[in-house]
Amino acid sequence: MKNIKQTLLLLALSLAGASCSEDFVKTEFYQSVEQAPLTSSTEVLSAVRGIYSSMRSVNYLGRDYIAYAEIRSDEMYSNGRGGYFASVNKYNMTSDDNYARDTYTQIYTAVAKANIVINTDVNSITGGATEQAKVKFYQGQAKVLRAVLFFDLLKLYGQKYTGHAEQLGIVLPLVYDSGALQARSSVSATEAQIEADFAQGLALMQANSAYNGTEGKVELTINAALAYMSRYYLYKGDYASVRNYVSQLYGKYSVIPKDSYVTSWTLSNSAPNSIFELSLGVQGALGTNSLATIYKGSYRNIVVKPAMYSTYATGDVRKDVIIQGASNTFRYMLNKYPSLQGSDNLKLIRYEEVLLNGVEAELNGGSAATALQYYNEILTNRGLPAATSVSMTELKAERAKELIGEGFRMWDLLRWGDTTTPLLGETTNVNLLAFPIPRAVTDITGTPVKANPGYDNYQ
Repeated sequence: MKNIKQTLLLLALSLAGASCSEDFVKTEFYQSVEQAPLTSSTEVLSAVRGIYSSMRSVNYLGRDYIAYAEIRSDEMYSNGRGGYFASVNKYNMTSDDNYARDTYTQIYTAVAKANIVINTDVNSITGGATEQAKVKFYQGQAKVLRAVLFFDLLKLYGQKYTGHAEQLGIVLPLVYDSGALQARSSVSATEAQIEADFAQGLALMQANSAYNGTEGKVELTINAALAYMSRYYLYKGDYASVRNYVSQLYGKYSVIPKDSYVTSWTLSNSAPNSIFELSLGVQGALGTNSLATIYKGSYRNIVVKPAMYSTYATGDVRKDVIIQGASNTFRYMLNKYPSLQGSDNLKLIRYEEVLLNGVEAELNGGSAATALQYYNEILTNRGLPAATSVSMTELKAERAKELIGEGFRMWDLLRWGDTTTPLLGETTNVNLLAFPIPRAVTDITGTPVKANPGYDNYQ
């Protein structure tokens, strides 16, 4: 355990960057019990916060992972300013690419932290049954978060969308072991592990629900777990499961009304449509590395395509968070991340996404009336007239307009098998839809990890 904690400490300090004061590697208890297992609910809670710290890194959900899905889509693109995202934009990555390497490392750092929480011996927790019940809830959070981490790794590095015969998924470490050499599992085995983590994590949280939501929207709640499950099963095409999870969330939140839509993006831990956020604040601000800087600040590297902007109808309030660039160049920057200091909370799950998940699921084997009900809740709160019907074509267009800039579009196009959009950009090699497995991983002596085809000299 000593080696585990020391290695984790080094990883967290070197990769998390400027994190806020809740980062578990900086708490006083950590130094005082560094060589011992976690023995209190306070320690375990701080370890869960350490997972959040890794998630909000600029190499993951703080910027890069969101940007990847927008750059390689039909709604936004990278103009190359400041030298950012050139290899992502032009599909000219190698296995030494820093984006592929740093995102891979950051997500697996979060997995390592989750595994320490998950594998904590509850019987060693001091304070009796009440404290042990808290730890069980935190372990449920960690399992759900591990499912999210594995899901994001699978989308970016797995061969689900490449059509490659091997259909390799990702490495699935379930315990922390810095010296372990483990092969990639198949896509199907990866999905099975994700589903097991979701189910087991949710069950633990529900069984210990007295500790749910004590920190508001900046911690993973039972509702956030259900929302994440609706997202995962939508991408898998299990529409019956999506309908189930959306129905459990329906009415517990509200769509932001038109008149408060723009200001809602400035609210932290209080917006009525927010289900889960990563807390940043002044201490944890991402500064010039933030999405705000990339979208609308000094770099303005990722901009909205004119054709996408033209899809918004007159009176659609969502146009108000897209700002026209200089000299009428039709380069528009998003204002969903208003603080140029990068101090706004990262809104990872909004109620509007859940409703759109529900629309799509209802259109695929469910109720057309329910689909229309969900759909109109968004339209009428965006300054648009209610619709009398909704089709998959309209749903796809609405997802683009509602979720633009939030890191969904590439994954939506891939799961829909949409070949009508310029998803491949600069390449016709479908293998390059998966990021390369970093050379730092595949070059380890004795590693069973296979590279993704299409990069370097690997075919």
